[in-house]
Amino acid sequence: MKIGLFFGSFNPIHNGHLIIAGYVAEFSDLDQVWLVVSPHNPHKLKRTLLQDHHRLAIVKIAIGDNRKIKASDIEFKLEKPSYTIVTLTYLHEKFPEHKFALILGSDNLENFNKWKNYEQILEHNELYVYPRKGSSGGDLINHPKVKVLDAPMMEISSTFIRDAIKNKKDVR
Repeated sequence: MKIGLFFGSFNPIHNGHLIIAGYVAEFSDLDQVWLVVSPHNPHKLKRTLLQDHHRLAIVKIAIGDNRKIKASDIEFKLEKPSYTIVTLTYLHEKFPEHKFALILGSDNLENFNKWKNYEQILEHNELYVYPRKGSSGGDLINHPKVKVLDAPMMEISSTFIRDAIKNKKDVR
């Protein structure tokens, strides 16, 4: 099985995440998409996040009964902060029968060369890249392991939602 890994803090998960995950699950060669709830992204402050199990529960509720999209707590069991290379190594060992690909925005691809062991990630995994406003994808956009998706462009962000809630706005 070929599984796309969509990593995120999901603080909170929103329609943009779900639209991208659904698009990739239906319109790519991936068999499933796993929404990997990251307990501690090394680029974010831990104190700004809801508790891990709350974010996981919200992701499960948001997914509902979609059989092609799964919530994953795989990083809850690994050392913190969470580095993608560590998670991928663990998944390749635990599930040798599966192939894994990363799903990320073009804005993240621009900084991918700053990720821990990014060359090793690219050597063993494909990257499925969705467009983000104001982002070209950078130097790696034409790499043979990068697949650019013709996915809908999402302008909503978890930061926007958190700020709106803080300012007592209705985000339904």
